[in-house]
Amino acid sequence: MILCFSGTGNSRYIAKKIAAELQDEIVDVNAKIKAVDYSPIKTGENVVVVTPTYAWRIPRIVSDWLSKTKLLSAKRIWFVMNCGSEIGNASKYNRSLAEQKHLCYMGTSQILMPENYIAMFDAPQAEEARKIVKNAEPIIEDTIACIKIEQLFSVPRNNLYDRFMSGPVNPIFYQFFVKATAFQTDDTCIGCGQCVKNCPQNNIALENGKPIWGKQCTHCMACICYCPTEAIEYGKKSIGKPRYHFEQLKIK
Repeated sequence: MILCFSGTGNSRYIAKKIAAELQDEIVDVNAKIKAVDYSPIKTGENVVVVTPTYAWRIPRIVSDWLSKTKLLSAKRIWFVMNCGSEIGNASKYNRSLAEQKHLCYMGTSQILMPENYIAMFDAPQAEEARKIVKNAEPIIEDTIACIKIEQLFSVPRNNLYDRFMSGPVNPIFYQFFVKATAFQTDDTCIGCGQCVKNCPQNNIALENGKPIWGKQCTHCMACICYCPTEAIEYGKKSIGKPRYHFEQLKIK
């Protein structure tokens, strides 16, 4: 079974490719988290977790959901993480999560995909994003091949920088950067509610036809990147930056 969390579609694309090759089912972790659903899931023996990388680890809301959710009949677990640059030492924390759930840890695969974190970085234009996805395809295929034969992933890089970023920097990043206070809308907001619908933490509500953000935010960028009128900004940091979500690339 494939457990997929996705902010702006990269993980969803990878999960669909894995599911098609393995002829397996995808569980939408976004929907589970949004519904506060921690009910047991009958997974089969092999579990593949597909997520983006947030602050050099899997998103906290994903690890929290996995910690609380029983994976019935699961024996082995692979982690597939996409990122704009690197995953740091995320494998250490994925291994710990696997051990916590008494599962055989089969490794962590890093797949470079288009950047979406416009609260800090620039997202690529569509043509550049398509090139990044094209370059990722062989890694995705190698990842699938390992899972198919129940093989361990190759051990990812693990240097001092990686350990520092996934270790001390991760909690600092969440404490000081992962906040919704800078989100705002301009006059082009049409009150469509897409941001409310796409928020996995139910952190957005419409008041007088305009979105209001609460204090529970994971910085998935779904609200700002899927806004049909690009009415949402993250303070001044997102102004002028292209919005990115995978579907706009029109890749089958």
